[in-house]
Amino acid sequence: MPADSHAASHAASPAGPDTGSRPGSHPAAGPPVIAGLLLAAGGGRRLGGRPKALLPYRGRPLVENAVRVLREAGCGPVHVVLGASAAEVRERADLAGCVVVDNPDWARGMGSSLRAGLASLAGTGARAALVCLVDQPGIGPEAVARVREAYRTPASLVAAAYDGERGHPVLFGADRWADIAETATDDKGARVHLTQHAAELTLVECADVAEPFDIDVPADLARLERY
Repeated sequence: MPADSHAASHAASPAGPDTGSRPGSHPAAGPPVIAGLLLAAGGGRRLGGRPKALLPYRGRPLVENAVRVLREAGCGPVHVVLGASAAEVRERADLAGCVVVDNPDWARGMGSSLRAGLASLAGTGARAALVCLVDQPGIGPEAVARVREAYRTPASLVAAAYDGERGHPVLFGADRWADIAETATDDKGARVHLTQHAAELTLVECADVAEPFDIDVPADLARLERY
């Protein structure tokens, strides 16, 4: 099913209304807006070229599960970055209510999708972006909500931890978006920023409620059937 009519058509174009405010600005009243940012552009090279967003999970495309998790964790708006087979994903997956961002440079790695997603949040009033990966179905709403609830200010930097080791999801306060966009290259994503600002990072233990496995190679596909 197609996404809603507010979908962004290009990574460089901000999604949603542009109010002219800086990233992170929001109305004085009400709780801070924590946007969900789903990176779902991968082409599944090690899966024989099967786009990860379209992998079957509980009878539906995997991307729908990740959107549900972000929403149930209280994130909104939800922006979804597509790349490989983007047109097919739009046709087959129900992304109604999401802002969909096409990343034409998806093959260059996760960094390009992260930059596209952050750019799409400009002017939305979001105080932070909570970033999830489409191929981690073992991470559910409870873990995502824990990370979301650790937000304090637009300078917040939060990540889920599994037995003390940093993992996903990750929350980036809006004050950090520009620096992350500058350093997110190839498949590094936000690793440069996270490493440089490790002393400012809040880790939220999630090993008791989530499993952070990825769907990367054919052997991993069995996890989709039994998880």
